[in-house]
Amino acid sequence: MQNGAKAAIGATVVLILAVGVRVGLIYRERNAPDKTLKPAAREVIPEDDLVYLKQKRPTSLADVKELKGSTVWVSAGGQLEFYPYAGHAAQYGKSTGTLLGAEPLVVKDMVEQVAPKSATFRIPGGDKQVLMVFTRANDPKEYAVPVGYRQAGQYTFYTDEILFYDDPHQLYKHWGPEIWQAVDAHQVILGMNERQVELSLGQVSKSTSKTYGNRMVVFANMGKPMAVTFVNNKVTAFRADQGF
Repeated sequence: MQNGAKAAIGATVVLILAVGVRVGLIYRERNAPDKTLKPAAREVIPEDDLVYLKQKRPTSLADVKELKGSTVWVSAGGQLEFYPYAGHAAQYGKSTGTLLGAEPLVVKDMVEQVAPKSATFRIPGGDKQVLMVFTRANDPKEYAVPVGYRQAGQYTFYTDEILFYDDPHQLYKHWGPEIWQAVDAHQVILGMNERQVELSLGQVSKSTSKTYGNRMVVFANMGKPMAVTFVNNKVTAFRADQGF
């Protein structure tokens, strides 16, 4: 009997310990931090980056001549000099000025012409340059601007990089009328982002930082340099800067 009682007591102790351990595990599980996997935060893509920019990738003179009769808009503002076009030739020695961002141009023709070295700063001369002949709004005169070149029978074109094939006012209509009024007037206002200021003041610029949207950028602005400060890709300050 004595041995039987000891065995019973021992079994009871083991049972109590087991139950205690189990209760402890249940308590820990119920009170542990929630480790349930939560869905990752959805990446927010800027609306500008969702805009589809048409690419034509021309490889021949015939390809670019397909633009005849259409309206294109300047993407590479502040970079390309243009010239009077008369007597079926571009008058390279008489630069009319520099094309501005978002400016509409009506394409009249694409022609080839030997270019002087002075006209090959942006677009190489090759054996011959390819020039786009165009008219501007409210101006019936014809002008020409280099858009590519031919070298040893092979063509290289920059039309996809320097032109919008669709109206940027529609492509970026989410910018709103106030921003577009500033862009079309080639001005900068508070709250603009880098893409908007670049289209407004031109692509010729310099900066001491590569952190897009959080830096100061000095835009050449057609000989009237403008220093623009961006924070979280919004203009927070701007001023004239003669140090360009």
